[in-house]
Amino acid sequence: MVNMREWIEPGTVATSRALAAAVGGHPLVAEALARRGITQPAQARAFLDPDHYIPSAPAALPGLSRAVTRLRQALARREAICVWGDFDVDGQTATALLTSALRDLGGNVTYHVPNRETEGHGVALHALEQVIAQGAQVILTCDTGISAHDAVAFARSRGVDVVITDHHDLPPTLPDATAIVNPKLLGDRGEGGGGQGSSPVHPLHDLPGVGVAYKLAEALYSAAGRAEDALAHADLAALGIIADLAMVAGDTRYLAQLGLRSLRTPRRLGLVALYEASELDPANLTEEHIAFVLAPRLNAAGRLADAAACVELLTTADPTQARIIAADLEALNARRKFLTDRVTQEAEAQIRADRSLIDHAALVLSSPHWPPGIVGIVASRLVDRYGKPVALISAAGDGPARGSARSVEGVDISAAITATAHLLLGYGGHPMAAGFTVEAEQIPAFRRELSAQVAAAGPAGGDGPDHAALAVDAALPLSELSLELVDDLARLAPFGPGNPPLLLMATGLQVTASRNVGKQEEHRILTVADEAGHQQQVVWWSGGGQPAPEGLFDLAYVARASTYRGERRVQVELTAHRPAAGAPVIAVAPRTVETIDLRQSPQPATELTVLRRGKALAVFVEGVPPEGVNGQPASALLRGTDLVFWSAPPSPARVRAALDAVQPERVILFAVDPGFDKPGPFLRRLAGLVKHVLAAQGGRTTVISLAEAASQRETVVQLGLRWLAARGDITVVEGEGGELLLGQPGAPASEEERTVAAARLAAALEETAAFRAYFRTADKDALIRGYLA
Repeated sequence: MVNMREWIEPGTVATSRALAAAVGGHPLVAEALARRGITQPAQARAFLDPDHYIPSAPAALPGLSRAVTRLRQALARREAICVWGDFDVDGQTATALLTSALRDLGGNVTYHVPNRETEGHGVALHALEQVIAQGAQVILTCDTGISAHDAVAFARSRGVDVVITDHHDLPPTLPDATAIVNPKLLGDRGEGGGGQGSSPVHPLHDLPGVGVAYKLAEALYSAAGRAEDALAHADLAALGIIADLAMVAGDTRYLAQLGLRSLRTPRRLGLVALYEASELDPANLTEEHIAFVLAPRLNAAGRLADAAACVELLTTADPTQARIIAADLEALNARRKFLTDRVTQEAEAQIRADRSLIDHAALVLSSPHWPPGIVGIVASRLVDRYGKPVALISAAGDGPARGSARSVEGVDISAAITATAHLLLGYGGHPMAAGFTVEAEQIPAFRRELSAQVAAAGPAGGDGPDHAALAVDAALPLSELSLELVDDLARLAPFGPGNPPLLLMATGLQVTASRNVGKQEEHRILTVADEAGHQQQVVWWSGGGQPAPEGLFDLAYVARASTYRGERRVQVELTAHRPAAGAPVIAVAPRTVETIDLRQSPQPATELTVLRRGKALAVFVEGVPPEGVNGQPASALLRGTDLVFWSAPPSPARVRAALDAVQPERVILFAVDPGFDKPGPFLRRLAGLVKHVLAAQGGRTTVISLAEAASQRETVVQLGLRWLAARGDITVVEGEGGELLLGQPGAPASEEERTVAAARLAAALEETAAFRAYFRTADKDALIRGYLA
């Protein structure tokens, strides 16, 4: 699938001596700046170093002065202000920023974050009525409200003023609010600013919700004679900017640069707790860590629970409360990852079953089984894989279907969806992401109409030869990579929309080794060699289920610095691959198996006995099977014709491991629940296994052997051992390659640490239980097909 996109190979680019001298370092940095339209030394210095950038005055935002006037009145009168946000990270950080700033300025401030399930986006009237009944005198929205005509009218009828700060596209008419602050009011074009390239777009135009909130807070602090104090909130600005996939240009880039500095030396207790819970060292934090570590945890609350907890996390002064919320977010994120993987597999199965789906300019998929809070994440994954706009729709329940769309640069997905308004019940968003509701019977018509709109948007979204093309910045053999070089290229960061990381190209490579990694074996590590024999490891994110390149191939890649166990090294990440020039194209036929479903059998042991007569079966068994049911865990299975899943596996990784070991022609599903997905039964089983290891093996064992014996994921076993250690029941030393040395009882941990350990374990067990439930109920053919490379 990664071979579908056309490559635009790099041409020559001229750089002046003055630019090269101002930039210094490797010539690739100056060349990259020139490709981005930054050709003057002053522009380059402003782009690379925020200390050389001149930010725009907050008053340049239309409506901001009126907002400041009304909020200063509220502060002076001690009026009750309610900050009304949104449940994504942009909304969470904007809410936390304005709440913190207004309280710091002496305000009487509360906040409200809508619940995704009961309120949805925007300002729901029933929730607004409650907030006003509780005494709010001023409603200050952030990251929402630009289309809240009814809500504003209702508030005014109750004598409550509404100040709107938002960044979403403007409706035909604006609400009758006291003040409206939205960078889209600057128009599509404005005066160039800040010295970051030659774009005519106003430097404030691309601010997300938290960026607008920051500029408002900056103006309020300035009016109070405390201008420098706004910098204390730059960490939240960067967190929201990067999580929202905002265009990193102009003041948006400047705020992201400032905020990343603050995030690397955190003082906010909630961030410290979040770093600890996610085991993230902030010293070398980049936009990648925000996008793939921090933002998913914060977003998980809005998708599966209540995002108000995240605002509490980002504003609390109580370290214990911060750690408890961070642990809860870990649990929610674990469930979010499972659901995301499940929906991804099901979406890919739909595409394999009907290849015509990807012939459309926009990929539109739907299912009644997909949680609405998850489809946006999966849409982003599929955009990366297929290089075209994607809309995924949750058609669950009796109400309207709810969809999320993600786009590629050059295609305004919000505008394309707006053009299909006659088919929709509601919609909204911005150029790279949008949401909508639609009646289920209108989905086929929506697919056709959205694809027509995307195709009409031009080459970036059409079906022509330039569709989804990969623009390669430079050809660079892997042998020339070094930490010094990738650190030099990192000066162009933060990367994101409008400023992608450098895409490099190496040719004539061959795979010499391949292995899957990750908790669910969802990623792949390739070892590749060039013609001179130089070898390099390449990370293929989400490539665990994809076939490795065959024969000689070219690699499009991104190079970064990463830290592993305290050691910094070069990390090469696969973006795409294609057959090398002149190399034969090798078609790999997909694996197919027959699947027999006996999951509802009333007498599974008897059925298995009958199947075994005269037949050699590979039987996947974990935990404690009933007498007479003999089998092996995935690590001990041998190649054969038939594979029986007696036990319901605890994870996708174990399914794939069993299939890879046996390479079956037929799969037979019993999927009996081993019964270890509740804390009590699991911990009793684990304690018994630990006792045996201490008595019979001198305390030496491995994570995988305990996991197979308890029919659990390795992560769950590690969390269970940590819980036992926190109680003081055992001591645990974790070695290389999953080796463990278990010892006699030690000192118990604090009550807070035991509480956090128990919460993490319970959440991880719920994730296993959710996967087993899916394995026991999913369509038999789609279930197995999803794991065949």
